[in-house]
Amino acid sequence: MAFDYLSDQISRSMQRMRKATVLDEITLKICLINISRALLDADFSTLLVNNMEINIQKFINDLPAGCKDGKIIQQAIFSELCKMLDPGKSGPVHQRSECSVVMLIGLHGCEKETVCVKYARYHRRMSFKPALVCADTFTPGALDRLNHVAAKAKVPVYGSYTELNPAKVAMKGIEKFKSKNRDLIIVDTNSRHKQYYSLFEEMSQIAKIMKPNLVILVMDSRIGQAASVEAKAFKQSFHAGSVILTNIRGNTKASGALSSVAAEKCPIFLTETGERDKMFKVFDVKPFVRRLLFKKTPRKSWMDYLQRLMRSLMDPSLVFCFCFIGGMTFLSI
Repeated sequence: MAFDYLSDQISRSMQRMRKATVLDEITLKICLINISRALLDADFSTLLVNNMEINIQKFINDLPAGCKDGKIIQQAIFSELCKMLDPGKSGPVHQRSECSVVMLIGLHGCEKETVCVKYARYHRRMSFKPALVCADTFTPGALDRLNHVAAKAKVPVYGSYTELNPAKVAMKGIEKFKSKNRDLIIVDTNSRHKQYYSLFEEMSQIAKIMKPNLVILVMDSRIGQAASVEAKAFKQSFHAGSVILTNIRGNTKASGALSSVAAEKCPIFLTETGERDKMFKVFDVKPFVRRLLFKKTPRKSWMDYLQRLMRSLMDPSLVFCFCFIGGMTFLSI
């Protein structure tokens, strides 16, 4: 997992607090200091961490004498961490009743080709019929690379070796796949820029012609807190926007990038680069924080898995389905 070290440090502090025979001010102070230090070591913003610590301390001080129960304080810590990492919106939900056009943008070297295919594969598991359009007319071999990766996932691709206008290629591809009743069209764009402001300027012009339903910024999480400036500029340029964070495994700055993007209230997906790694998921703040604090697999992850499984096996119009796993009953769909 990408945040193993952070989870180890925070869950250890919470465990000490739970096992303490007397929950006095010193024990609470040490617990808060350890959590704050773990967050700062994981490249969280100093301002965000300080605000969290102040809010938790205020909550503890406002508790009546004799009511400083460990579970109440744990809930306060959980709530503050959720507030810090909450992007405000869940990942975008595409409607099957109409064709959705998604435009992926990113700086040079962000490996958008593989991310595009993972996005397509993720939505195909939810019964969408995705297709890819290569509008990257600048990068040598971009269409060949996308064809190579998409062929393994069995996702159709449209592109041109002769047309140099990315907007024209995008529009032709969109028209083609709409005529073939594809309900999710993912457009890969130029990634020649090394600075985000020049990227957003060019992509804004293309977006005016394409009129996509959603624009997604593919961002390398290794930039850490610097993601805040990039996410803020992206939000100003594209109001209907989400962010895909890549390279989150074994990356000490991934937490800093995650908290910085969440502070800008952008819906977030988490993934890895490379063809072989198929991990792709929507960032859900409460299960994520629960894992940080208690290192438990949330029940919602099972529910999400069951829902995806049933959608792939059954008609989506069916409303209820009971699944029995290990003696436990889950209500899904």
